[in-house]
Order: sequence, then structure tokens, then C-alpha cells
Amino acid sequence: MTRRFLPLLALFLLAAAPPKPVRVAIDTDIGPVVVEVDARHAPVTAANFLAYVDQHRFDQMSFYRAARADGRPKEGFVQGGTNNMMTRVLKPIRHEPTSLTGLHHVDGTLSMARDDPGTATGDFFIVVGDGRYLDATRKDPGYAAFGHVVSGMPLVRRMLAAKTYPGGWSKETAGQQMVKPVRIISARRLP
Repeated sequence: MTRRFLPLLALFLLAAAPPKPVRVAIDTDIGPVVVEVDARHAPVTAANFLAYVDQHRFDQMSFYRAARADGRPKEGFVQGGTNNMMTRVLKPIRHEPTSLTGLHHVDGTLSMARDDPGTATGDFFIVVGDGRYLDATRKDPGYAAFGHVVSGMPLVRRMLAAKTYPGGWSKETAGQQMVKPVRIISARRLP
């Protein structure tokens, strides 16, 4: 009788197990960056990023923004993705603040770009240095961290140091648009 229930028990345990992290290789024209997506702590944001990966929506897009922290040129973040290209953008997702997920913006953190909470689509960024100012606080919803870089941080640092235009899309982004964006050749899940 016990043998009949073992397969059911195994299925139950598999279904109850938290999702394993997923690794994604982002191949760029300057080399690869491998990220690990945390579907356990940030399921909505991770699923969104993986949908863009699985549907090849990041292919032939770019890293286009180098946002250096004031007075700290080796800290900040690089932003990439669909650059709000309407033919590539999926429906916006619910915001998962760091106060909910327990994740934080530290060196190598992968996070979603957005305007207001609930508007994140196909643009993401990678933090260089201490990015805790991007975490949620009582007065600020922060940004949705959902993974981290496992290899390729020297390339991310190189992108952060890229030459930028003096102007920008807005007052907040002045001096952050890369003169030569880094092309994303492809983004694929790793086995």
C-alpha cells in the first residue's frame, strides 16, 4: 500500500519545492554577461524577464544607459532592454518592492526599470557598487530587484564607464545616454 503512495508523495514534494534560480546568458557585442533570475523571491518580476528572454524580445536590442552615481563614477547602473520599443513591449507588471522580496540593490543586482510602480515592462538594469538607494523605503517604493550577475561584471563596469551624451531624455537622465550603445545579440536560458 505504501508503494502506491510514493509516486504521489514525490509529485507533492516536487510541486511544493521552491522554484530553482534560472541562469540567462546575455550575449553582447562586447562579450557575455550571465545573470541568475530569482523566481523564488520575485516571482512576478522574474517571470516577466524570462518571458522577454523566451520570446527573444531582447535580441538585437541594447544596453543604452550608463547612470553614474553623483561623485562616484564607478558606481551606478547600466540599463538595457527594449528601450520602450512598442513592438517589443509586453503588458506592464505588478511592482514587487524589495521590502516584499527581501532582495537588495547591491553590486551586480539585476532589477526592473520603470516609471511609476506597476509600469515595468521590458527594460532592466544592473547595479554597479552600492545601490541600496534603489531599495524600497517607507516613502519610496524603490525598484524591483529580481536577480544578480554571476559572470561578466567587468563588462558591466566597462559599460558604466562608456562615453555618454551631455543631454538626455529628461532632467533626471541628462548625461546618461550612451554615445555607442552595447548591442544585445541574444538572451537565452542556460541549461
